[in-house]
Amino acid sequence: MPEPVSSRADYNQRALPQYLQAVQEAGGEVTIVPLGSPAEEAVRIMEQCDAVLLPGSPADVDPAKYEAARDYRTASADAPRESTDAALLRHAFEQRKPVLGICYGMQSLNVWRSGTLAQHIDSLVNHEAGRAVERAHKIKVAPLSRLAAILNSAGATSSPMVSGGLVTEVNSSHHQAAAVVGEGLRAVATCTEDDVIEAIEGTAPDHFVLAVQWHPERTTASEESSRAIFRAFLQAAGQRHA
Repeated sequence: MPEPVSSRADYNQRALPQYLQAVQEAGGEVTIVPLGSPAEEAVRIMEQCDAVLLPGSPADVDPAKYEAARDYRTASADAPRESTDAALLRHAFEQRKPVLGICYGMQSLNVWRSGTLAQHIDSLVNHEAGRAVERAHKIKVAPLSRLAAILNSAGATSSPMVSGGLVTEVNSSHHQAAAVVGEGLRAVATCTEDDVIEAIEGTAPDHFVLAVQWHPERTTASEESSRAIFRAFLQAAGQRHA
């Protein structure tokens, strides 16, 4: 897992423990890839790992990466984070190692796969509710998706079904989202109120690739569905290792 951001030690110190705890509780260990490391060093570290976790970040992906003019509301890019993500994703896709992206990690994955982003969400839904709000809005999950299977395993089948999709509630701390979904990916969850894409996953059945726009690492103590996401990720890593 890369450090979340290269220029804010305070953010890393606040955010990293939640990712570490979520992975450890699911039975895994975390190796942190320092930002600014040469690509070959990042890959050397990754060769010793069985999966890639891309965490959130206060940065935004450089719009030039998806050939868009920069919106004035777009946050500064983090070049070391972008280059590290690219190296880790390239290695993970070449070696078929599981990938889990969270918030910025989902956006990074989508752009790396030649997708685009909505640089700022204009909606009545408060997608920037923040870490203090555990259930910010509802999402609808595609019924035959990997994500739906994970949520079903956590008992989410008791949630109401709308138009064939499982509905559940998530936290929310983002102002951007996937627009055009990248190659080899598909959208598998959207906000029920404004159709903002809330999760994407890989289309290859033999490669675990899942990314969510919310922050399950923040709610593993209270949400079985959050724990289930990390369990599924670690189970895929274990199968890849075996």
